[in-house]
Amino acid sequence: MLRRLPRAELVDRFPYITELCRGRRVVHIGFADAGYDEMQHGAGTWLHGHLDAVASGLVGIDVDPGGVERARTVGYDVHTADACDLDAITSLRVTPAEVVLAGEVIEHVDAPGAFLDAMRLLVAADGRLVLTTPNASSLGNALLAFAGVEITHPDHLLNFSWLTLDTLLRRKGWEPIRWSTFVPSMKPLHDPGAKARVLETGARALLWVERTAARLGAAFVAEGMIVEARPVSSAR
Repeated sequence: MLRRLPRAELVDRFPYITELCRGRRVVHIGFADAGYDEMQHGAGTWLHGHLDAVASGLVGIDVDPGGVERARTVGYDVHTADACDLDAITSLRVTPAEVVLAGEVIEHVDAPGAFLDAMRLLVAADGRLVLTTPNASSLGNALLAFAGVEITHPDHLLNFSWLTLDTLLRRKGWEPIRWSTFVPSMKPLHDPGAKARVLETGARALLWVERTAARLGAAFVAEGMIVEARPVSSAR
């Protein structure tokens, strides 16, 4: 049951993913970033907009009809569909892409196996599936457990370690070919209270420790993971 961690490096998630998509045909799952889209647009950090500037072709798929409609009205090629629904994805008749990106999506779905099955319809035979997701084995999670607490987004249903995600991918016909990790940047808190300042200082210190340890070789202490996988039928 003991498994050695794969080789991985700490990366800056946003530019790393952008470069993976540069010059390639891309399908972006969960592009609307429901609940955060207005903030991302205002800050210039909406990933889909950046991908549109570098990809040779870009299609967005999201379950949020409001986000899809807003993107469509400004000219994006986007569709509303449940990414776990094979029939819904099939009905879109989207041309398989060189890169299918699902950033911070798989931890939200209640049927991750069906989700990975549906992604096979969207990835070209020589293409890649790119997933990003929180890391269950991060240093932060371990330290919080010592403190008797857990911090998890209220919409998250799953929390993967590299091994559980690797196992799921292989079981569903994907071969992981590269792992990376990332530590998210932390925006300043606007609460001026003393308690908020203490929490912010602690959080920043934790992220600094994770980032430093990851750079020194302990990549999987970081908060997030990126895995690039190809369909088994195209494995060489």
